[in-house]
Amino acid sequence: MSSYSHSFRFTAESTANGILERDFLLGDVPGVLWSPAAPAAEPAPLILMGHGGGNHKKHPAMSGRARLLVLSCGYHVAVLDAPGHGDRPRTAHDEAEIDVMQEAMATGKPVGPIVVRYNDHLAELSLPEWKAALDALQRLPEIGTDGPVGWWGINMGTAIGIPFVAEEPRVAAAVFGQHWPDTLADRARRITVPVEYDLQWDDEHIPREAGLALFDAFASEEKTLHANSGRHKELPRFEADSAVRFFARHFGRPNA
Repeated sequence: MSSYSHSFRFTAESTANGILERDFLLGDVPGVLWSPAAPAAEPAPLILMGHGGGNHKKHPAMSGRARLLVLSCGYHVAVLDAPGHGDRPRTAHDEAEIDVMQEAMATGKPVGPIVVRYNDHLAELSLPEWKAALDALQRLPEIGTDGPVGWWGINMGTAIGIPFVAEEPRVAAAVFGQHWPDTLADRARRITVPVEYDLQWDDEHIPREAGLALFDAFASEEKTLHANSGRHKELPRFEADSAVRFFARHFGRPNA
């Protein structure tokens, strides 16, 4: 059994603008937990976030979304560096897949099959890490085991998040978006919690039919599709505000 399932420790902390930021190690897997700086009287909901491909746990997209969730809702937000990302070393397999991906982009070849294959590999590695992280985080008194848990991940965060949410009954609502259905549709059919899904109508990498097929696969009685005009990297920033409202609708606002 891997070491990350046995050890969890905070390695650094800082407070600024009403947010407590704590770096942690789950074995050798680095992560970050953002929380309200002022301790709450009761445990608050936890949102797990998966970062995008090529990014890391403190990428501006992650810290920005965390800021919204902490300050607007009083939630806790946790992110792990995915395998081969952030402070985690790349393996020879990572390097080979990235080289093939970059070559495809440079020559105008479809990157979808490469990204799907690589992200599926990363998801397989990540699932036990996220389960262990959730176990450890719920042992913190400010989070606990009784409060709701959400998942928010776009692109690679969806590739990792859909298999995780499909297997993890503690997750009660999820925000996904922008991925192919190839390896994910069957797992999406096992997801019944409320879902908000983001799709870029003019995505140059993911055909809209592919995005619609993945959205259609979710078995959730409540699922909402947000389709915006624009290319793959042009997801409007206001979708982050929408995701915060989505979680607040389902989990409430402890700091309200």
